[in-house]
Amino acid sequence: MRRLVAVSLVMLLLSGCAVGPNYKRPSVNAPDAYRGAMPQEAAQSAPESLGDQKWWDVFQDQQLQDLIHTALQQNYDVRIAATRIVQAQAQVGITRADQFPTISGGAEAVDQRSARSKFFPAFETNSNQVDLSLAWDLDFWGKYRRATESARANLLATQWAREAVISTLVSDVASAYFQLRELDLQLEISRRTLASRQDSLQLTQLLANGGATSMLDVRQAEQLVFTAAETIPDLERRIEQQENFISTLLGNNPSAIARGAKLTEQPHAPEVPVGLPSTLLERRPDIREAEGQLIAANAQIGVAKAAYFPQITLTASGVYQSSALTSLFTGPAGLWSFGGALAQPLFTGGRIRSNVKFTEARQQEAALVYQQTIQQAFRGVSDALVEYRKDREFREQQEQLASSAQDAAQLSETRYRGGAAGYLEVLTNETNYFDAELGLAQAQLNELLGLVRIYRNLGGGWQEQ
Repeated sequence: MRRLVAVSLVMLLLSGCAVGPNYKRPSVNAPDAYRGAMPQEAAQSAPESLGDQKWWDVFQDQQLQDLIHTALQQNYDVRIAATRIVQAQAQVGITRADQFPTISGGAEAVDQRSARSKFFPAFETNSNQVDLSLAWDLDFWGKYRRATESARANLLATQWAREAVISTLVSDVASAYFQLRELDLQLEISRRTLASRQDSLQLTQLLANGGATSMLDVRQAEQLVFTAAETIPDLERRIEQQENFISTLLGNNPSAIARGAKLTEQPHAPEVPVGLPSTLLERRPDIREAEGQLIAANAQIGVAKAAYFPQITLTASGVYQSSALTSLFTGPAGLWSFGGALAQPLFTGGRIRSNVKFTEARQQEAALVYQQTIQQAFRGVSDALVEYRKDREFREQQEQLASSAQDAAQLSETRYRGGAAGYLEVLTNETNYFDAELGLAQAQLNELLGLVRIYRNLGGGWQEQ
């Protein structure tokens, strides 16, 4: 019966209670639909979302997929985030160890000899000792369990922080690649325009030499050539710098970047599924990271409140000591002791109370950050949706503008050769067409960047193969 009572007492001490509030997710006022979504999408509220798709399904350019694969393996931000997870895992082990007893042991052997002297006789002593000690701070009030709960929540937050880094990296590589392809398109337009204008300049010079036109037309034709030519060195500079930027994202030294599909051949749907706003809380890594930090801060309140209650410590020690090793572990050579201690804080100058207030304030701050992160996420999705839709409308208008400017340039060239118009008309329409082509390339890029921003704001990109 005594053993049963002792075991029951130990189990009671081990289970104890855990002071402090248990975590409860704060209420969130999630909208029924995203502002900026198309009416049919908002009405259907389909659960499918672009954010649920894997990044290799969203970005189908094979070369872009290879770049993202390389970045995920070599990018320094991702590797740094991975080491932080290892640190957080180790911190969980360190914190959890406080729940268990500490056991230490030691051994000592001393052999003393002294030769005979005038004043002292010769002597020889031997001493052998083995000791074992145990100390256990019982977690009756849940101080160490709450601390472990906090450490595990921090580990979870760190893991989600890594996913957020991956999501950002995927969108950054895709955006940088599309920007590179847009610069390539601008360079292609500039070189094609330059070649065409050089041919036109040669024709104008022949007409001027034959007296069919004036040198003014030649100078105006030269302006068209120089306008196209001056853009090429600047575009080449920007292309090389963009390649350097992408190389850095890949974790490589600056080098050339292989290309895949042209900017105009990148597949993207006119409308994208956004899903239910409530599912964003589970998908976005930054929201999950903020919630992990909130859980950790909530658990720290329990750690602080446990300091109000007594600390219960169990100790035990055993020592075997003998002058001969053969009799070291005999009965008379052993000494054992068991004990317990209870320490109750009586006066701390308000330290415990202030620490509780501090942890409660930290928990309130984390809750506000969590709610703010959610609100910013809803705004990010809405901004990206309206941006994508309006960029598409702008691109459609820019296509019509470029087509109209091309016709005007061709007509003015025909009128000039037929003597029905001066070269100033050619100069004006050629300039407008060149600007319209470059503007269309920028509009096509903006539409693709809008798709990348929708995907990132919907919480996509961190899913790995």
